[in-house]
Amino acid sequence: MRTATITRATSETDIAVTVNLDGTGRYAIATGIGFFDHMLEQLARHSLIDLDVRTKGDLHIDQHHTVEDTAIAIGQAVAEALGDKRGIRRYGDALSPMDETLTRVALDISGRPWLVWNTDFTQKRLGEMDTELFKHWFHSFAQAAGITLHIETLHGENNHHIAESAFKGLARALRQAVEIDPRKADAIPSTKGML
Repeated sequence: MRTATITRATSETDIAVTVNLDGTGRYAIATGIGFFDHMLEQLARHSLIDLDVRTKGDLHIDQHHTVEDTAIAIGQAVAEALGDKRGIRRYGDALSPMDETLTRVALDISGRPWLVWNTDFTQKRLGEMDTELFKHWFHSFAQAAGITLHIETLHGENNHHIAESAFKGLARALRQAVEIDPRKADAIPSTKGML
């Protein structure tokens, strides 16, 4: 089983994350930010990656440290669970529709982290979550996981739908990319011989 547990304790947050890349999409999420929990539940359910997240952050200040550090811990756990990346498909992409919204997500588990973000929100908050933190979450996750990640909302009006389609798109693209390719299960998917 490709699993990993990451703990991260700072003066701002105390986090424990466990992932199972070969799971069924089971989740137990508690970050103290309801809408954020909902998005991470979507990530687990649609990627089929089991995800346990327990975050205690300095929410009396704001949500920034909680969201950022949770992204880092999840990204680190995914990277650790991937090991040397032998046998993975490496690439994944998804068109993620949600009612009037359509988001395109493409990623490469390349070891070269990057985020291209073409998504905007017209509200400052969704539930109690600051919408400016969504880009920061995806950026921090991509950096920690070593993933090149492109997210573009092709069209959409409802801010909830826009956020959710981005997380579901990431989930579906990640599911493809981390899967073992039975035709190359013993090979690292790079002509360099490493990722």
